[in-house]
Amino acid sequence: MSRSAGTWWRPTPGLQWQYQLTTPVKLDVDVPVYDIDAFENDAEVVAALHAAGRRVIAYVDVGAAEEYRPDYADFPPEVLGKKVRGWSDERWLDIRRLDVLGPIMARRFDMCRDKGFDAVEPDMVEAYTHRTGFPLTAEDQLTYNRFIADLAHERGLAVGLKNDLAQIPDLVDHFDFAVNEQCVEYEEWTALLPFVEAGKAVFHVEYELPVRRFSPVTAPLGFSSIRKNVDLDARRWAGA
Repeated sequence: MSRSAGTWWRPTPGLQWQYQLTTPVKLDVDVPVYDIDAFENDAEVVAALHAAGRRVIAYVDVGAAEEYRPDYADFPPEVLGKKVRGWSDERWLDIRRLDVLGPIMARRFDMCRDKGFDAVEPDMVEAYTHRTGFPLTAEDQLTYNRFIADLAHERGLAVGLKNDLAQIPDLVDHFDFAVNEQCVEYEEWTALLPFVEAGKAVFHVEYELPVRRFSPVTAPLGFSSIRKNVDLDARRWAGA
């Protein structure tokens, strides 16, 4: 499944997926798409999934710095903001500082490309809606998110927009698919329709609602919906 810049994968609506950020990854889930942690999985895991006919998305944080990542020391103190609520080992990043963050994220995406991933799922891309310690604006976020999308595409990687629903109209043309958490629980699913209307997949996960509550809503829309435990272990309940 090789690819070069300009010929990256473009997932279409309705593809079933597995979302697992714990390791070791359970390799035998019968779905065409996996979304797994970029750092914790090596090229052999990606190759094994490819051999089984799967496409593989790399989860990677781009809006916060995780203390447990091997490149955490690359983030200088001046770009580290408040701790992410609920995640004491993560700190928001000053996304205005492309001069600092750009090379770090480029190295991360190089890693994803070199391991053979087909796509990236950049997380924490709606920092402007949170108390980060920086005076971030919606325009700052748009600039950063487009920059991140370009970094991925330059490496032949597809890129998904994680949540950030309010900015979908401005970003749908820059991203190849969406990854959403809990749009049915929060009654936000209509915001994701521009992706489906553009022929792009919406990989959707719910943590609290049973399948019978969300599948009747999202299945007719063409979303790729699953229920997962919030720790994103291997267990998975598929929508219709």
